[in-house]
Amino acid sequence: MHCFRNPPRRKVQSMKNTDSSDSFGRAVGKLFSTPLLLLLLLPSQRSLAAELTPEAAAAFNAYASGVELRLVSQHRLPGTFLAMPAAYEETGQSTDVRLRRGDMVIERLTPSTGAEFAGAMLHHWRGTAFVPGATLQKFERLMQDFPAYPEHFRPQVLRARLITRQGDRLEAEMRVRQQHVLTVVMDTAYDIRFGRLDARHGYSMAHSTKISEINAAGTGSEHALDGQHEHGFLWRQSTYWSYEERDGGLYMQVEAVSLTRDLPRGLGWAVGPFVESVPRESLEFTLSSVSRALRK
Repeated sequence: MHCFRNPPRRKVQSMKNTDSSDSFGRAVGKLFSTPLLLLLLLPSQRSLAAELTPEAAAAFNAYASGVELRLVSQHRLPGTFLAMPAAYEETGQSTDVRLRRGDMVIERLTPSTGAEFAGAMLHHWRGTAFVPGATLQKFERLMQDFPAYPEHFRPQVLRARLITRQGDRLEAEMRVRQQHVLTVVMDTAYDIRFGRLDARHGYSMAHSTKISEINAAGTGSEHALDGQHEHGFLWRQSTYWSYEERDGGLYMQVEAVSLTRDLPRGLGWAVGPFVESVPRESLEFTLSSVSRALRK
């Protein structure tokens, strides 16, 4: 009998459960949809700009390295290849059964951070899903077909292409659009590595190598903002997939670790729940889009 490995004990949230912070976040999102209130609450565009400090960048790299060490250990054996979603572990209900009936689990793994992240916010989320009829090979073909990303991941991915490939190591770049209260367009590049334990267990690790915020995207005056003028909506991102073929389908688990600028001083109570919901929504969108594409 296969079982998931127990994860580190951190605060988690299940997608199927709505708590007060989620409700508050949605309420704030609706409130901020009013342009006048947005202008009243947020500082000027110039004051939103912030630069990533060397200390925060080093802290992010150290945290991501810790995640990768844990995943390397996790991927050594079939029985520990995927981490058990803690929300299911605590209820004593069968994880496999609930995933096979269509549940998707989104967990918040973000730890408490200290002075090393001054001026920055760390985000760490994990999602788990099952797609009946999907295979490991089909998943890898989908994830490596970058020209098809605008179809599979619309409207977030506007364009994508493979730059180089050497065996299981790839370099790719994408133009992505995030639309919440504000619409932000970024040009991103990633170093991606795929690997397998065996014919039924695979994984990938992707690290951002470039993230540039694009001003006036799609116009004749579009240009990348420099470090003094970009707003820190996304400074770093690492994404980790673990996938296992069994029970007539594919179990998929994705972890996303990202770094953004910190909240404007004095506005954490108002915008904190909304800002923290963006990485969760992005991961949920990605996992849902992959599941939908694999079902086709």
